[in-house]
Amino acid sequence: MKTEPGTFSWEDLQKCKKKTTHWEGVRNYQARNFMMHEMKIGDGILFYHSVVKPTAIMGIARVSKNAYPDFFAFDPDSNYYDPKSSFDNPRWFMVDITFERSFRSPLTLDEIKTIPELKEMNLLKKGNRLSIQPVSQKEWNKIQKLRP
Repeated sequence: MKTEPGTFSWEDLQKCKKKTTHWEGVRNYQARNFMMHEMKIGDGILFYHSVVKPTAIMGIARVSKNAYPDFFAFDPDSNYYDPKSSFDNPRWFMVDITFERSFRSPLTLDEIKTIPELKEMNLLKKGNRLSIQPVSQKEWNKIQKLRP
């Protein structure tokens, strides 16, 4: 999951009650579908800071609640309001995530680019700007070895 730390940071997650929050505001259908159909309670999350220098994976979080309607889409005062989304027919969804552990040092994008086992990672593909991207088991395992 990618986030701009000026909007919501790794440190912000750790300050949340029970170190848990909902991941709202996803307004891309492909990213929404990853949340709805691929992410399940207990799945690991690589928490990535984007739009800062250096961009980096900060640590691990876990899905703590399966996808449910993003209630911000129903709130006209929210930046994430969508008048086409309704309680009866929600268009947007979110999951809850919980902090698990920080890396001793962030795993930077520059470092990721040098690791052969990570060369196919979605994060490295040109034009892939999704805020939520799948990570293969091989990639997950390699990152766990790099940042135990």
